This record gives sequence, C-alpha cells and structure tokens, in this order.
Amino acid sequence: MAHYKAADSKREQFRRYLEKSGVLDTLTKGNELRAAAPSVGEVLVALYEEPEKPNSALDFLKHHIGAAAPENPEVEALRLEVAEMKEKYEAVLEENKKLKAKLSQYEPPPEEKRGE
Repeated sequence: MAHYKAADSKREQFRRYLEKSGVLDTLTKGNELRAAAPSVGEVLVALYEEPEKPNSALDFLKHHIGAAAPENPEVEALRLEVAEMKEKYEAVLEENKKLKAKLSQYEPPPEEKRGE
C-alpha cells in the first residue's frame, strides 16, 4: 500500500509541475504544439521519466514535439519574407526621418500664439 501512495504522490507532484509551468493549459487549448510524432503522450512520459525536471516543462514539450516535425517549406518562406519586410521597414523609417529633417528646414519655426 505504501508503494501505491508513493507512486500516486509522485504523479500528483508531476501534475502540479505541469500545471505550474503552463503545459496543461497549452494542451487543453491546443495552441503552440504541432500534431506530429512523437505524440504528446510519449513526450509527457519522457518528461515524467526525466531524473532532473527542466525549469520549463512547456519548453521541453515544444522542443521535443517540434524537433520531430520537419520544417514546413512555407514556414521557412514566410520567415524569409518577414526578415525582408523588417529590412524594408527599417529603411523606410530611416528615409522618413531624413525627409522630416529636410522638411523642417523649409518650415517656419512655430511661433507663440499669433495675434494675441
């Protein structure tokens, strides 16, 4: 009977660990995790059997589930597009800054209240 209680206690500690680290919320909402091999159950078993639990169980799951899924070519293309857009955005910001400075040379300085 003592062995049963020890195993039950260990499971309860593990459940609290998963809850505290946000894993249970993520699993029930279904976001941030991909459906790929290994299954979530297999990864949870591996986490349960880890002698030293990582600080972030959620990162552990993301790493192990994400590592098994091949990178989608569309995702990589989108990442490249985002990087290009960021570069263009920075260039436009810089150009905007220069144009504002140039424009300020031609505008009269703001006067205090006119006609009062």
